[in-house]
Amino acid sequence: MKKSGIIWILIALCWLIAGCKSDVTNAGASELGEDDKIIVLADTFSLQSEIDSCAAIISQADSCLLGELETDYGLLRASILTQLACPEGYRYPDNAKIDSICLFMYYSSWVGDGMSPLSINAYLMDKGTFTYSGTYPTDLKIDDYCSRKASILTNHRVVVASEKLDSIANSSGKYVPMLRMRLNDDFTQEFWKIKSFESQEEFNKLFNGLLIETSFGSSTILNVSDVALGVFYHFSYPKAGKDTTVSDMKAFYANSEVRIINHLEYRDKKEWIDSLKNDSNKYNYIIAPAGVRTRIRVPIKEIVGTIYDKMVVELPSGEKIDKRPYVNLAQLYVNVENVFTGTASEKKRNDWLQPAPYMLLIRESSIDRFFANKELPSDTCAILGSLLQGTDSIGNTTYYYTYDLSVLLTNELRMETPDEELNMVLMPITVTSGTTTNSTTTTITSVQQQQTISATQIRSAKNGMDLKLVYSGF
Repeated sequence: MKKSGIIWILIALCWLIAGCKSDVTNAGASELGEDDKIIVLADTFSLQSEIDSCAAIISQADSCLLGELETDYGLLRASILTQLACPEGYRYPDNAKIDSICLFMYYSSWVGDGMSPLSINAYLMDKGTFTYSGTYPTDLKIDDYCSRKASILTNHRVVVASEKLDSIANSSGKYVPMLRMRLNDDFTQEFWKIKSFESQEEFNKLFNGLLIETSFGSSTILNVSDVALGVFYHFSYPKAGKDTTVSDMKAFYANSEVRIINHLEYRDKKEWIDSLKNDSNKYNYIIAPAGVRTRIRVPIKEIVGTIYDKMVVELPSGEKIDKRPYVNLAQLYVNVENVFTGTASEKKRNDWLQPAPYMLLIRESSIDRFFANKELPSDTCAILGSLLQGTDSIGNTTYYYTYDLSVLLTNELRMETPDEELNMVLMPITVTSGTTTNSTTTTITSVQQQQTISATQIRSAKNGMDLKLVYSGF
């Protein structure tokens, strides 16, 4: 029989134990000696939980937020600082003349009030730029890179996220939200002088990058997927004895070859985190990308002591033997309280931020290493949970994340000197999946700290967060 089959038999036996606590099931007692009997037990352990926060997260280039949003969880202001990729080896036609330069910005969605206006400005990064190998936090100082002397747009752009704006339909007829903003003549002429496209490094010396931010509007944040500069020019060439004029465009993209930094500012962050902590007896919170997390304290010493105490079996002869313990199941349910199920038109201000699709339960001591080394979820360090839907005993819909800590706790049982407690942190992540060349099976290829907006309200350890264990001795 496979190991998984044995485990599920043990679990089934366990739930037949009267009271489900401190009772012993004897499996195959008529055929086995006293010292060969399998002990199967169940226990429930109380946990402690609390709100935790970090100053910032490392900015990733997958997508960026732009705008300002005030909710019950505080006010977030998001700006974008980005380099542009050099088209290495490119040359304008010899007689080319500049027409205009436009900033293009595509956004996949928005959070907040899609009918509320926001004003967009763009500035030249005139004080410094980024190195490709460097890492940059979301709370970096904009003043170190940009003086904001004057916007390089012809006019600041006022937009409403829900409108089609400058969007064009793709091949399937679906509109892709896009903004087109013309840059002023001074910037256009200066950028046109740049003809050094031999390398990205040399290009960065001539053009540091752009700062894109909003100047008013506190009800909408855009999820920006792409940024580019379009250089429009014309040139002529002889054809059939006459000069023919041709118009063309060269795009400079913000892509994976350059650094794109999302600057995030939380006004009065300490005050609103403290206000959340006041509610910590009933609820905890995980808010992205604010760096607000929930710490869960697992009482390792208590669990280990309880299990080993119950692994001591006294034989009819009076001899005592120690069974080898194994944690078959260690189930942690994290109940979610703020899932909105109505229509978009029914959403109110406190419904704008919704729970994260994926939530990682990770050893607190391993967070920095895990993301720095681009590790993947595992049973021993970082356990992945996704938002699930279920039904309670009276038919109400419930939402939750679930985690199995059995492998992790079995490893702790094997340690010579287990820790007093294990601090684990719930934090939202973005999951990327893919298939290998020789397989159609989808597997996780990477995880990153979530940079899109979410707020997850969960029951605290004092309000329905217990660790249920099924364990056995052989």
